Amino acid sequence: MGKRIKQAMSRAKYAAVGASIGAAAGGLVSRNAASTAAGLGALIGATIGEKRVSVDEFVGQVRDKTGEKSADE
Repeated sequence: MGKRIKQAMSRAKYAAVGASIGAAAGGLVSRNAASTAAGLGALIGATIGEKRVSVDEFVGQVRDKTGEKSADE
């Protein structure tokens, strides 16, 4: 259950950042472009957020197998 929550939070965080960046960039053009760019930015951000969690988990698994310590330890 914790994995699903972590993945959902990562998607939401990156989607929000992507939407705000897209809206700001689109807002320089027009109001319609701002809403379209915000939607695209949110989609891209959510995709990045999902992939990032997957990669972080994979790196953690490899570290566990090789016996390396993470930067947190």
